[in-house]
Amino acid sequence: MNFLTEDKLVIVGAAGMIGSNMAQTAAMMRLTPNICLYDTYAPGLEGVAEELNHCGFQGLNLTYTSDIKKAFTGAKYIVSSGGAARKAGMTREDLLKGNAAIAEQLGKDIRSYCPDVKHVVVIFNPADITGLITLLYSGLKPSQVSTLAALDSTRLRTELAKYFKVSPDEIETPRTYGGHGEQMAVFASTTKVAGQPLSQIIGTEALPEQKWEEMKQRVIQGGKNIIDLRGRSSFQSPAYLSIEMIGAAMGGKPFNWPVGTYVDNGTYNHIMMAMETTIDKNGVTVHPVGGTPEEKKELDQSYHHLCKLRDEVIEMGVLPPVKDWHELNPNIK
Repeated sequence: MNFLTEDKLVIVGAAGMIGSNMAQTAAMMRLTPNICLYDTYAPGLEGVAEELNHCGFQGLNLTYTSDIKKAFTGAKYIVSSGGAARKAGMTREDLLKGNAAIAEQLGKDIRSYCPDVKHVVVIFNPADITGLITLLYSGLKPSQVSTLAALDSTRLRTELAKYFKVSPDEIETPRTYGGHGEQMAVFASTTKVAGQPLSQIIGTEALPEQKWEEMKQRVIQGGKNIIDLRGRSSFQSPAYLSIEMIGAAMGGKPFNWPVGTYVDNGTYNHIMMAMETTIDKNGVTVHPVGGTPEEKKELDQSYHHLCKLRDEVIEMGVLPPVKDWHELNPNIK
């Protein structure tokens, strides 16, 4: 039936808005016929399965369960939105404690029930930290676990397109790196607008410095803006982008937006953060990040913010000290 693969894909948190949208997107993209929906909320989970079956997809072998062992057994790909949602007035960091514990259990369940999984995408916040925790407890290789970070870059693309009144397709390689949160580093040096380098436009009449700073803040506060407008956190955009990510890992079109990935390169160490990356059938490949001295300074600040969150998780006892990470996951050097 022209599916990309026959491998089992598990959607964790499938009863929620992000999870149910992920499941529908995966079915529409025909990634695999074998999609399993998992959630602890059984009535909502059954409702999502019923609705997807009502869509009339051809060749789809849709299953659902609230039994994690049943869901993960035989899984080759997992996308998890299975944490607490961000509510009005909350930052991603406010979710840290509860979602850190959920990420720990996710990693342990992967190790127990599907150690041969090929790729895992983690998108529940704060995704940089929950992804790191999942990686460590799963025992997987760093290239096999990624987190959603592209949403910040696509928000920058949107803001630039609106401001200059051009098609979003005319915005080339807009990029944010570092944390997926209020401490992200918004780059200008990578971007072109209708073929012209953005860095040459900033500070001119076309885009005064003050307007650029305001635009950066709108990008940084993009998630809050959706909550203000819709009364709930984003679900369509994270669902779509995360399925694009897992589809790339399944062997589909490579995913060339930044993703959160494990970094230990001498400059940024023992952390998961958004970098210039590609996801394909080999997993995550990390590419060098350039930038101006000022942009690199912002990226350094974002990195140090993530280190503080990581250290909080260590103090909570969710993660061991960094020096002991190799014992927990031999793939972490």
